[in-house]
Amino acid sequence: MAGYTRRHALSGVKARLPKIECFPNQYQSYEINISIPEFTCICPKTGLPDFGLITIRYMPQRLCLELKSLKFYLLGYRNLGIFNENVVNRILEDAVRACRPKWMELRGEFNPRGGIKTEVLAKYPRP
Repeated sequence: MAGYTRRHALSGVKARLPKIECFPNQYQSYEINISIPEFTCICPKTGLPDFGLITIRYMPQRLCLELKSLKFYLLGYRNLGIFNENVVNRILEDAVRACRPKWMELRGEFNPRGGIKTEVLAKYPRP
């Protein structure tokens, strides 16, 4: 697409963000749902803010995501230029790396811009 560069596409993908911490899981075979309704990041092309709902669903194995550190991790996106598709995949990869769940789904539902709403779903394990 004219005007979009590889630099735009890769923006934010390797950015340094706060660590997601975990705590030991005490139970087996249950699902955790985490909803972040006020997620924000920046469009790497326009510099305008993107707002959305991030939902994390997972079945823990040995570790659970610690919510305070997750909050600080997600706040790291507030001033980060990154496309919505990359946001969802990056958060999924970082969360999986932190807690090694049995499975995880990460959904991003981003508010409409220019009359277009974006929803992105990424899953672990990857198909």
